[in-house]
Amino acid sequence: MSTITEAEKRYLEKILDMGDGYVLDYTDATFGALFGKHQILIHDQKYCKYGTSKAKKMRAFWELEPDDVVGRVLGDMLDSYDAACTISGTGANPSVLAKCREAVARLNGVVPAGGFGNGKDFLNQEFALPNVDKLPIEQQFTSIIEARLAEAQVVLNAGAHLSVIFLCGSILEAALLGAAQNEPAKFNKARTSPRGKDGKPKPFHEWNLAQMIDTAHAVGVLKLDVKKFSHALRDFRNYI
Repeated sequence: MSTITEAEKRYLEKILDMGDGYVLDYTDATFGALFGKHQILIHDQKYCKYGTSKAKKMRAFWELEPDDVVGRVLGDMLDSYDAACTISGTGANPSVLAKCREAVARLNGVVPAGGFGNGKDFLNQEFALPNVDKLPIEQQFTSIIEARLAEAQVVLNAGAHLSVIFLCGSILEAALLGAAQNEPAKFNKARTSPRGKDGKPKPFHEWNLAQMIDTAHAVGVLKLDVKKFSHALRDFRNYI
């Protein structure tokens, strides 16, 4: 499932002219060929969950596929739109196209040129909630994390930024505890796992967040950049 936001969908549907079920000037054949370049069978039944028009298949595609796949396909479509406007002399819609390019860059994991600007610009960015179902965690933690993510979104919109830090720290703890309980042997055997005086791994509820972060990185659950960010979040939460 992609993290494409409702705002991004509005911009993209405008550029791709999806109001009447079409997508730009693609025929069924050229639409299928474009997706085929990315190993996607867009005319497959699973993309027809909302209907058989190209626009409805596109909406299903946004919902079903991950960010990087959606980003690559949309990048090709925006290039096609830009080229068609140039050739016809009609001119692209620059402001909407720019928003669409930003959306594609985000889906592809690319920071916009010039970064996010100042802190206010960063906080004004619209971030979609992650798909918790994809996390390698015990199922019992999924509903807890989803509830805390929703609460964090509420307090962020209310301007209670320090409260967001506390909630994010809580979410991180829940996610890592869920990951540890999902694969206890892997976590307990890691060289970074905390041990008692008897040399045996401590129960997970006795681990502190720093130990969870280090061990999650040691067993491959967290990449190095996420490990560093997690420690920064923990330090800032402790500071405030």
